[in-house]
Amino acid sequence: MKTGCKGRFGEAAASGFDTMTVTRHCRRRRGVVQSTYPPRAHTWMFAALNSVEQDLQNLTSIDLFFHNEEWGRLRRPGAEKMAQSRLDGLAAALADRDYLEHEFTAADLLMTTVLRIVRHTDLVKNMPVLAAYQARCEARPAFERALAAQLAPFAKHAPPATA
Repeated sequence: MKTGCKGRFGEAAASGFDTMTVTRHCRRRRGVVQSTYPPRAHTWMFAALNSVEQDLQNLTSIDLFFHNEEWGRLRRPGAEKMAQSRLDGLAAALADRDYLEHEFTAADLLMTTVLRIVRHTDLVKNMPVLAAYQARCEARPAFERALAAQLAPFAKHAPPATA
C-alpha cells in the first residue's frame, strides 16, 4: 500500500522530521490504530531510537570521524562493548521469533534502520539471529521502497563523475 510517507512531511494534522514521528504518521495513514497494534510495539520503537541507536551511533561516530584521534582509539573498546551489549539484548529478545512482536511492525522498521548504522562493522553479521532478522526486514517490499525513496535525492544530486 502506497502511503506517500518519506523522511519529512508536513500536513495540517501533523508535521515532523524525526523517525518516530514519521513512522507513527505512516502507520496512521495506513489505518493501523493503536488498539489493533501489538501492545509492546511502541516500547520497541522507543528502545530502537533511545537505547540501541545511542550506543551504535556512538561507536559509528568514533569509527568514521575520530579514528585518528588518540581519545577515539582509547574510547573505541568501551564504545564497542556497550554496542555489543545492546545487540546481545536484542538478539536474546529475537531468539525465538522472526519479529520483535511476532509480526512485522513499525518497531521492526525502526530497529532494522538502527542496525544499519553499524554496517561498516561485523557486529550484526557475527550474530546469526540479528543478521537473519535484518535480512528478513530489509527484504520486505515496503522497506525496499522506503530505502529507494530515501536514496533517490542523493542519486539525483550526486556530483558528476570525474575522469
